[in-house]
Amino acid sequence: MTGAGPAGRPPTVAAEVGQTLREAGAEVVFGVVGSGNFHATNAMVAAGARFVAARHEGGAATMADAYARASGKLGVLSVHQGPGLTNALTGIAEAAKSRTPLIVLAAEATSRLSNFWVDQHALARAVDAVPRRVNSAKSARADTLAAVATARAERRTVVLNMPLDVQEEVVEAAHGFGLITGHSVVHPRESDLAALAAHLEAAERPVFIAGRGARLAEAAGPLRELAERCGALLATSAAARGLFLGDPFDLDVSGGFATPLAAELIRGADLVVGWGCALNMWTLRHGTLVGPDAAVVQVDTEPGALGRHRRLGLGVVGDAADTARQVADRVTRKSGYRTARIAERVAAEGHWPELPFEDLSTPDRIDPRTLSRELNSLLPAERTVAVDSGNFMGYPVMYLDLPDAEGLVFTQAYQSIGLGLATAIGAAVARPDRLTVAALGDGGALMSAAELETAVREGLGMVIVVYNDAGYGAEVHHFGPHGHDLGTVTFPDTDIAEIARGFGCQSATVRSPADLKALTAWLAGPRDRPLLLDAKVAAEQASWWLEEAFRGH
Repeated sequence: MTGAGPAGRPPTVAAEVGQTLREAGAEVVFGVVGSGNFHATNAMVAAGARFVAARHEGGAATMADAYARASGKLGVLSVHQGPGLTNALTGIAEAAKSRTPLIVLAAEATSRLSNFWVDQHALARAVDAVPRRVNSAKSARADTLAAVATARAERRTVVLNMPLDVQEEVVEAAHGFGLITGHSVVHPRESDLAALAAHLEAAERPVFIAGRGARLAEAAGPLRELAERCGALLATSAAARGLFLGDPFDLDVSGGFATPLAAELIRGADLVVGWGCALNMWTLRHGTLVGPDAAVVQVDTEPGALGRHRRLGLGVVGDAADTARQVADRVTRKSGYRTARIAERVAAEGHWPELPFEDLSTPDRIDPRTLSRELNSLLPAERTVAVDSGNFMGYPVMYLDLPDAEGLVFTQAYQSIGLGLATAIGAAVARPDRLTVAALGDGGALMSAAELETAVREGLGMVIVVYNDAGYGAEVHHFGPHGHDLGTVTFPDTDIAEIARGFGCQSATVRSPADLKALTAWLAGPRDRPLLLDAKVAAEQASWWLEEAFRGH
């Protein structure tokens, strides 16, 4: 139905677009409102959508991205023309690279004489988003629905430009409603199924590595069954962590975050199969996790993804779940890599929080491993973990247990720092049934500090942990050992706890496990505002995953 405009006037294109998005499933919209996107945003709110006002468009973009990932629903971002869009570009790039179904509703100046004019189509293409435009009053509804269909069916981030002059046009009549609500399954070819079955039959020590594509395809069950049948060990990329939770042969994350045991066993495989996984330098440690005689197979819905990062013995175009189901009956049941000894080792050595380490804490600084292990024991099991980028990131990713594969929101496709807090806000809006935990470095926390006010205003009871080493830790550990001047990447210690209190958060400084009593007290209270823990962490050595990454530089 076409909605009415203000005071009963005929609806404009702006109102039509906003209401159409709401009818198409937009339940929450994030953004910063200016004159160009005011009416469309208000139309969504009038139709029943929740609007979350961010303090910067970059934060709003990442909130919308994280909301879509954590909820499985359509993400919507609303921005002003020109600078509203350019401010949001980093978050949009992250969403586009992660194939998040997201609509970016962007007002558009069409006159080159306007200060706000930029080529918004070109900007969208530059970050691998899909540019679309609302062309006229007659096509407004169809243009909007086409953008939603692309976002959903193709899992793309779509920038839907709304020219200012078109927004003002009056919509005369309602138009038909048609919408693609899901994505089609890509079935593998018979020849590829036969070839994959032959690889699995020949393998004595197969390993499956599942990625984001496998998680989105809901392939955990079929992959577990196939792995059990052919004797394969299971692992995931960081983005799919938790997919095989509870399986006795789950090695957890492959790549830089891998435990020593996981690295050893993956390196010992004679067949590595990537399921909806890029098999890039991060997942395979620059290729060092693939043994010299191992065959590599990749299964992906996109032909262009096959072999993009390394040479393959076989590439299969197909949905991970469907391919696993179809190949299972073609494989003879065997134990393969699944022995009693391997199961014992996985139980004893496959979980980072239980591995011994030399505690490097001092009276003034807490070892980040000690901090993370203590947090893991104190925080509720039902949690969503959102992590920023930086030297610290391996600790919360691998030391904080997850309830399931939906428990980690990992906005790392673009590897920008400063996205973690907004990621956590979007996830908290999506999953209020779980405690959201934001893990940030001090650089990313200060870069995004304005969004603390958003978290407070929205009443989000979330825990924000800042791993504060007073610098950009990745650069410190990358360049420091070579004797370079680190004055550009180190800073005086900042009282981030005090900054957080200024925004209305509850906060505490953490220098030892005893200081985490502030977390215990907050957990027992009403949780009606965020708690920020400014953890002064020991920073004498690089994190283990960063040391692995540097070996490839």
